[in-house]
Amino acid sequence: MKDIPEMISTKDSAYIKDMFNWNYVAYKKFDSYLESIQDEEIAKLVENLVDLHFNNCNTILNLLESGVKNE
Repeated sequence: MKDIPEMISTKDSAYIKDMFNWNYVAYKKFDSYLESIQDEEIAKLVENLVDLHFNNCNTILNLLESGVKNE
């Protein structure tokens, strides 16, 4: 689906909320793990995971915001 519908169902809304929460929780966990990682190689991999989940959260928010029309 290329276009976001003007109206989403309650079920869709709940799934989008869950999707955001999964990514947000993963982002927060990986970010907190960074403080205790000693190995630089592993730290870099975890940083990549932090960035991935943070970007996923932003993508979801941007998609939702782009569907809001100012009238």
